[in-house]
Amino acid sequence: MRVDVKWSMRTRIKICCIASMEEARLAIRYGADAVGLVGAIGPRKIDDRIIAAIASAVPPPIATFLLTCDSTAQRIAEQVRATGPSTVQIVSHIEPAESEKLVDLLPTTRRVQVIHVEDERALDLIPGYAANAHAFLLDSGRPSLETPEYGGTGRVHDWNVSAEFVRRSPLPVFLAGGLSPSIVGEAIRRVRPFGVDLCSGVRTDGRLDREKLIAFIDAVRCADAGTFYRTPPAL
Repeated sequence: MRVDVKWSMRTRIKICCIASMEEARLAIRYGADAVGLVGAIGPRKIDDRIIAAIASAVPPPIATFLLTCDSTAQRIAEQVRATGPSTVQIVSHIEPAESEKLVDLLPTTRRVQVIHVEDERALDLIPGYAANAHAFLLDSGRPSLETPEYGGTGRVHDWNVSAEFVRRSPLPVFLAGGLSPSIVGEAIRRVRPFGVDLCSGVRTDGRLDREKLIAFIDAVRCADAGTFYRTPPAL
């Protein structure tokens, strides 16, 4: 029997839309491998000074992701230098030439290119970005709209496309888009991503919810172990 060992069997977990050091500590305490800090994107954005404070306080090996919708290498590099994350998550489909410039501008910063899976054309974007990124992240935004959506939609996209993307990608792939404890196990089994990422699925009234966070991480670990997650009974 052939075993797929392209990436580690342990699914990495990124908790996004972290708004404070308290939320970062909570995510890390219960098993997050990375925290996402939203810069200048929609309602979940936080000030660059807060991003910088969290990024400097989070201990290794936890990764800090700055989410940016800037589309030029120069602007992206400026925000990274101002905030100091370990990783920059580029949420717009920037020109591949700008992606190439980032290699020189940010030689020590990990670069994750978001691909918004609207249809099978997402697969065509792999060659243009793969040489200049460290990983991909598949999400359910719609950057082509008059008012672009860059994530946090709570929508699930077509996992068949995502699974094919993972098979074709030479880079690790994170999966986002509408994930929750009840479906993340199935997403991992079908897509086989390197990591999973979510925001709204672990929040209540906009705040990081401890119980939802624990449930999500438990569900991921159950999927890694080949067992099924069962929602704990209400107390």
